[in-house]
Amino acid sequence: MADFGMLADGDRVLVGVSGGIDSLVLAHVLQSWQARAPISYVVHAVHVDMEPDRNGPGPVARRVQAALQRQGLDCTILPAAWTPDAEAVGRGKVKDVCFQCARSRRTQLFAHARKYQYPILAMGHHRDDIIDTFFLNMLHAGNLSTMVPKQRLFSGRLAIIRPLAYLSKEQVQQIGKALFLQPIRSNCPLSEETARRRVHEIVSDMEQRLPGAREHIFAALANIRPDYLLDPQYRNDHANRP
Repeated sequence: MADFGMLADGDRVLVGVSGGIDSLVLAHVLQSWQARAPISYVVHAVHVDMEPDRNGPGPVARRVQAALQRQGLDCTILPAAWTPDAEAVGRGKVKDVCFQCARSRRTQLFAHARKYQYPILAMGHHRDDIIDTFFLNMLHAGNLSTMVPKQRLFSGRLAIIRPLAYLSKEQVQQIGKALFLQPIRSNCPLSEETARRRVHEIVSDMEQRLPGAREHIFAALANIRPDYLLDPQYRNDHANRP
């Protein structure tokens, strides 16, 4: 939080909670830190309900809301604006479905933050997510990029923060266990059989073959040497400098 100036006095923070252990731990951290922080801020949780009932929130959403209430944190449930099409999933359009689902949920979170004047959106991504995203973008999109611990959007009107960015997945799970938090599994029709999952398995295999690989990869993301990459625009800009 200090390295990236994530929070300031008087901030209003919206934390996205899917029900996974990462987002539950993040919600607990932000809620409990209020009592010890040298600043004062407001935190509120939001959950996008992918399976709403006709008469209200679905079972997963209700369990997420109850878990957060036990932590003393209020949670708003947003019925999903878009849900996966069973026919598309059956045809194997996994990439299209995952992209559309993620984009729709993100759009809803942005709109809710803007409507209720939350300039900070906190997400539960951790170090492994950042590393996996780097390889996912490299292998599937052909670029070198990843999530960042703090990202400003819409001309600075909204900032996404990722306070768990320095923690591994294993560390987050250990914290969740110590806090007696139980993850709430979603009913995703793809059962996490996604490109991201496959990339995670590749990186995990690298870690087994080369112990410490994740630490070195994460360090490399902050130790960039553009002179030794193939960006022609960067080379042209620097070659023309006096």
